[in-house]
Amino acid sequence: MKVPFLDLSRQYRYIKNNIFMGFEGIFEKQNFILGKELNDFEVKMTEYLDVPYAIGVASGSDALWLSFEILGIGPGDEVITTPFTHASTAIAIYRTGATPIFVDIDERTFNINPGAIEKKINSNTKAIMPVHLYGQAADMNFIMKIAKQHDLFIIEDACQAFGTEYGSEKVGTLGILGAFSFYPTKSLGAYGDAGMIVTKNEKYYNEMLKMRNHGELNNNYSESIGVNSRLDTLQAVVLMEKLKYIDNWNGLRMEHAKLYNELFHKKGLDEYIEIPYESEMSTHIYNLYTIKVKEKRDLLYNFLYKKEIGTKIYYKTPLHLQKGFNSLNYKEGDFPIAEKIGNEVLSLPIFPELREDEIELVVKTIEDFYKEVKE
Repeated sequence: MKVPFLDLSRQYRYIKNNIFMGFEGIFEKQNFILGKELNDFEVKMTEYLDVPYAIGVASGSDALWLSFEILGIGPGDEVITTPFTHASTAIAIYRTGATPIFVDIDERTFNINPGAIEKKINSNTKAIMPVHLYGQAADMNFIMKIAKQHDLFIIEDACQAFGTEYGSEKVGTLGILGAFSFYPTKSLGAYGDAGMIVTKNEKYYNEMLKMRNHGELNNNYSESIGVNSRLDTLQAVVLMEKLKYIDNWNGLRMEHAKLYNELFHKKGLDEYIEIPYESEMSTHIYNLYTIKVKEKRDLLYNFLYKKEIGTKIYYKTPLHLQKGFNSLNYKEGDFPIAEKIGNEVLSLPIFPELREDEIELVVKTIEDFYKEVKE
């Protein structure tokens, strides 16, 4: 591959010595589950996010699901969210027995359109779950105003936006609960599945500590019915080390995005592609650098693949048109903006260690494609 979509090995080579030193300590103590290092990482996360409580869990998907469980959301309840996201967002709602209710997205940010939320609220509505897609925050001021007016919970799906700031606050800390994924491809990624829930609410924090561990605080005594969803100590070591660099790494992502933007404009490609929109209220950490392709998106995707340029499409088919969500009885045309964007988006290589010459090659290859199709 001339330019990989993502190359985690570059990052690994930079931090591996410290990672293995941390692993050796765990291997010596044999304290793989709920070890001191997990608690240390949770404390560091509260400091970084400026939030009182953080609870490590097994995955981002569990972080979303358990957030609903701890709030008592279940059968007969409805949660408003976006159809333009990964399936795990809506599946977390399904797992409780509640029903996801979709609304369309903003055409610029690809995040949930807050202006479409209120008309979907009824007596069954219990929560709103915005997704901070690709690394940019949803319009939280608008969403929080609606939630307050209707006495609804906000659970933030911040799985793609660790370190993103909305105003003076980090995303994930604005709702009653915030969920993060540390899947390896995320800006802060583990070496396997891992996730976290953050909150300012002490009651939910204490309940979550029990819920993630079979309802137990002390060995072999369940105070409530819980599950097995613990962030293991080895992953905590990895994440603790990576947390030291996250602001620098996110900064590099932003620099890469800026270079992409400049090169696309310099080469006159604005006629064919639209660079990512950046909201004035939010930073954009570019967990994914996603352009809109105005013409021949699928042909461009195939051309880049043949030229060994790594690209991905997130998300070609919105959730309401996927077979797994047929029970919701949506149809084509229900969310026209999400459907339109699904046919336009294309994510290009972006990761902290990406080189300038690689970015230049990506843009040059896109330029070559449009020269060919014009001839």
